[in-house]
Amino acid sequence: MNTVTNFYKHTVAALTVACACSAATAANMPGEGVEVTPIFPSIAEERFRGEIAMAGLEALGYEVEEPKESEYATMMLALSYGDADFSVHLWDKLHDTFYQKAGGDGSMMKVGSIMPGVLQGYQIDKKTADQYGITSLDDLKKPEIAKLFDSNGDGKADLTGCNPGWGCELIIDHHIEAYGLDKTVTHNRGSYFALMADTIARYEEGKPVLFFTWVPQWIAGVLKVDQEVVWLEAPYTDLPSGDNDVITSYQGKNLGFAVDEVMSVVNKEFGMENPAAMAFLSQVQVSSADESAQNLKMRNGENSEADIKRHAQEWIQSHQAEFDSWLETARMTSK
Repeated sequence: MNTVTNFYKHTVAALTVACACSAATAANMPGEGVEVTPIFPSIAEERFRGEIAMAGLEALGYEVEEPKESEYATMMLALSYGDADFSVHLWDKLHDTFYQKAGGDGSMMKVGSIMPGVLQGYQIDKKTADQYGITSLDDLKKPEIAKLFDSNGDGKADLTGCNPGWGCELIIDHHIEAYGLDKTVTHNRGSYFALMADTIARYEEGKPVLFFTWVPQWIAGVLKVDQEVVWLEAPYTDLPSGDNDVITSYQGKNLGFAVDEVMSVVNKEFGMENPAAMAFLSQVQVSSADESAQNLKMRNGENSEADIKRHAQEWIQSHQAEFDSWLETARMTSK
């Protein structure tokens, strides 16, 4: 009888310990058994913040699949239809048309500002700006000024612009018409970073350059504002959406583009079913300076997928306390 009693006591104790361990594991790994599909842009320079987000979800137990890659409009459709679960690449104002057309808040949720205060606009080399007193896009209406930036001999300024399908492509085209630049400026579009390589080579040859850019990215570390280049001011705010009350000024200049923020965005159903993932993604934040610095490393040769993953891990290690607090909050949310 004692033997049987002892057997049951030991069995109950073992089960109690097992249950306690299971509960602890569930609390620490709330995403265990759940597959997550990220979707990111196809340009490698925007992979860094995605790797940080994926590392956090993996630490919460989620099985993170290899990210899908697409242009931004397709990205929103994939999130809306449930073909992907999250992204950390939605520019709140720039991509709003894509977001709304894909279903908006009815099928997706913006859950956090991963990068506030991002900028876009037009820049020219400081040497030419100072020599000819160029400060505004209005100056490019003058044929003699526009011709300074002519790289193919047609007499019009060549503006290094955006990839087809990017939100900035639509705004640049709108600006050229709205500001009366269609007779003096050509929007050169294509693979942005290949176009910018040619633009930088032209600058290094001492020739005038005119280009669209944004921050964060590595170009800001190569052509430094107020040293090598300057922002051109827009004569007034005129956006294709018609929402011209947004903030477009930076350091006293109207850049013509909304001062924006990059959002984490999830498929709505996924977000509702995975509060821990949503809580984590709502907290992740990477400064534009950190991403620009990482992008510069890529430009200098550290541009493999392994390099980008290592950069993300190094960033996490240098922000370990903050990163751990995001995880702890996510775990508490799932309880």
